[in-house]
Amino acid sequence: MKLRVRRLSPDAIIPAYAHPGDAGLDLHACEDVALDPGVACLVSTGVAIELPEATEAQVRPRSGLALKHSVTVLNTPGTIDEGYRGEVGVVLINHGPTTFHVTRGMRIAQLVVQKRWTVE
Repeated sequence: MKLRVRRLSPDAIIPAYAHPGDAGLDLHACEDVALDPGVACLVSTGVAIELPEATEAQVRPRSGLALKHSVTVLNTPGTIDEGYRGEVGVVLINHGPTTFHVTRGMRIAQLVVQKRWTVE
């Protein structure tokens, strides 16, 4: 199954699996953001995707960011519908006591693509 990806920014990193057998492709920040405690922010990835027919994608947190820095995806899982063609953004929130600095190229979330069922 192919996932079509379009780079919207020259700084964008194409989502990829870090290891064979991983469920999620890594999503990377395409901008620098200072995320203050208690604040949520939409972080750009600089990519748009075209999902295969009858699939959906979920944007999920990275456990390392959550455990080490108390930073997670606010609307987890964030759903990307098959027909969406805009930029993939990640809504991060800082639950920690100090400002967290998102840096360009940092892995900020995972993208999991899966089968979508239509029900009646």
